[in-house]
Amino acid sequence: MPASRRETKADDAGPYPEVASRPVSGAIESRVDNVGWAKVRANLDVQGWAIAPQLLTHAEADSVAGLYRQDRGFRSQVIMSRHGFGQGEYKYFSYPLPPLIQALRTAAYPHLAPIANQWHERMRNAVRFPDHHPAFLERCHQAGQVRPTPLLLEYGPEDYNCLHRDLYGEHVFPIQIAILLDQPGEDFTGGEFVMTEQRPRMQTRAMVLPLQKGDAAIFAVNSRPMKGVRGDYQVKLNHGVSRLYTGKRHTLGVIFHDAL
Repeated sequence: MPASRRETKADDAGPYPEVASRPVSGAIESRVDNVGWAKVRANLDVQGWAIAPQLLTHAEADSVAGLYRQDRGFRSQVIMSRHGFGQGEYKYFSYPLPPLIQALRTAAYPHLAPIANQWHERMRNAVRFPDHHPAFLERCHQAGQVRPTPLLLEYGPEDYNCLHRDLYGEHVFPIQIAILLDQPGEDFTGGEFVMTEQRPRMQTRAMVLPLQKGDAAIFAVNSRPMKGVRGDYQVKLNHGVSRLYTGKRHTLGVIFHDAL
């Protein structure tokens, strides 16, 4: 969620329950490495988003979604309606992250960093990103961005998430991941993941991402470059979730920069 979104402290940010430790980190890392990253890069360059199918198994998705019922392991909880963000709730994980989420964050970053650096070069942004995630987190922490940003969202009937950008401080990694943890049409109806793209002097384009349970949406946090007749220019993107009609919907958000 944007840096301006206020947070309510959770009562208990202690260790995660055992269920969070069951997935094997090596299996997640292997699955991440086997994503078709050339296709992901091409889709990110063309439309600002890509899908990695079945990045989590259904059992892993259920395990992560089940964490929302726990009090421990989260640093804060946000009730969206209190702040005009939409309707629904989300919780930010505390450090240490559950092994599955830690492994996913660490394994995905090296594949995304070259894309992020190319984007910054095309947008004439001098900032470059290190090859590995711990080095980037150290940069964040030195600037006071020390709070973990991976989060778990829960929606029920009539809930939705307003269009937004997840900006938490000076240091922003320009790509993030969201993984759908429930099955559309079975566990819930409505609740589509939506994005908008704002091009200079053009009307806004809306996009609906076709996600199934366990699929990962990989998408631009804020800006991306687009090739024009006179060279590259920047377009702005927002993301959100449309109104849920029935059931419950959970999403794991994996953001690579930490928060102030």
